[in-house]
Order: sequence, then C-alpha cells, then structure tokens
Amino acid sequence: MSEPLYSRVLLKLSGEVLAGKQGFGIDPGKALYLAQQVKSIHDLGVKIGLIIGAGNIFRGIQAAGQGMDRVTGDYLGMLATIMNAIAVQDALEKEGCETRALSAISVAQIAEPYIRRRAIRHLEKGRIVIMAGGTGNPFFTTDSAAALRATELGAEVVLKGTKVDGVYDKDPLVHADAKKYNSITYSKVIRDNIRVMDLTAITLCKENNLPIRVFNINNPGDLIGIFMGSKLGTIVAE
Repeated sequence: MSEPLYSRVLLKLSGEVLAGKQGFGIDPGKALYLAQQVKSIHDLGVKIGLIIGAGNIFRGIQAAGQGMDRVTGDYLGMLATIMNAIAVQDALEKEGCETRALSAISVAQIAEPYIRRRAIRHLEKGRIVIMAGGTGNPFFTTDSAAALRATELGAEVVLKGTKVDGVYDKDPLVHADAKKYNSITYSKVIRDNIRVMDLTAITLCKENNLPIRVFNINNPGDLIGIFMGSKLGTIVAE
C-alpha cells in the first residue's frame, strides 16, 4: 500500500452529522459510523486530532439571537462539544482505537485538561486525540478551535467533514445551479464571504499556510479516499 497523503491531520466534524436522520441530539448509530470512518485512516498510521462541533445540541450564537447572553450561550455550546466528544470516544474505543479526550474547560472526571505538550505526546503514542470545549473562551467557534489546535499540533491540513462534498459558490442544498470549486484561495473565500469557516478560522489558517480540505463525511469511504490520493472535496489554500 502506498503512503497516505497526510501523516498528521486535524479532523473537524460538524456536530450536525452526529444527529443522523433525527436531526437533533446524538444518534449512537451515527457515532459508530463516524468512528469506523476515523478508524479507517487511523489504521494507516495517521496521527489524528479530532474536534466535533455542537450544532446537533446547541449553538450559542443562535441562543444569543433569541435573548440569551452570548457568553452564557457560548459556554453551553462548549459543554455540548464535550458531550459529543465523549460519545465519539466511546464509539471509537468500541472499534478498538486508543483515544484520549482533552477539554479546554475543566471536566476532570471525564476528560483531561487540554495541554499542548500532552496532546502531542498522545499523538506520538498513536492515540486519537479528541479535543472538546472549543478554545475555552466565548466568541470563538469550533472552526476557530480547529484552526488553532491544528496549528499548535503541527497538522498538515484541516479536514472539514460536513454534509456537502466541497465548497460551492452558493448553497448546493438550496440552489441546483451551484458551482463547486475543486480548489479556492483563502483570499477569495474572505473576499466573497464564502461560508467555509468563520473569518477568524480562515485568517488563522491563511497566516500559518495551513490548507483546509472540505469533504462529505456522510459518503462512506471518502475520508480514506482522500488519504489514498482521490481528488475529493475542495482544497482551500494560497
């Protein structure tokens, strides 16, 4: 077998993917599916940092729009990411993967504190490192957390697994004539306000020359296909 395309990655998964067909909460069957997809690249020897959003449970910015204090809403969102992380950790371990959950906010009974050197050490030992709690600060999304942790841990790429197969000029779920980009620059994403990640995350990736690859995690085999050289998804780079 040829060497995988990447050896150390930050995999950012949308929380909505965990909800499955029910559209809310955590579907154990979907958690198992995600674990199997992640295991497929872990078996190649890839070092994996994993961050899962909270959209299946709670979005702080939406709650703020309905009257809740933004800081309170963001902390609730951080707690939701911890719930998702523990659910996926359980599924990964059922698949035989060794994992560690690290949280940016203190939940000592269920996750280690996020410490960069500790996270790197876990990666070097072949463990899947699941990072929860966002950055630990309000006003930052899990996309921003993914860009930050990827930079800290020396990842070669941020792999963003969503429910669409790449980046389009407009929402392909709404517009049948939406055009897909095979590759796109950070500058165009920023200039045209294309919804890949939030501006903070895109800027951090741009400043550190960290590519982003957007793909559909709901397509079985697409994740490992990327590592085997398939031209899947959209690459955001300079």
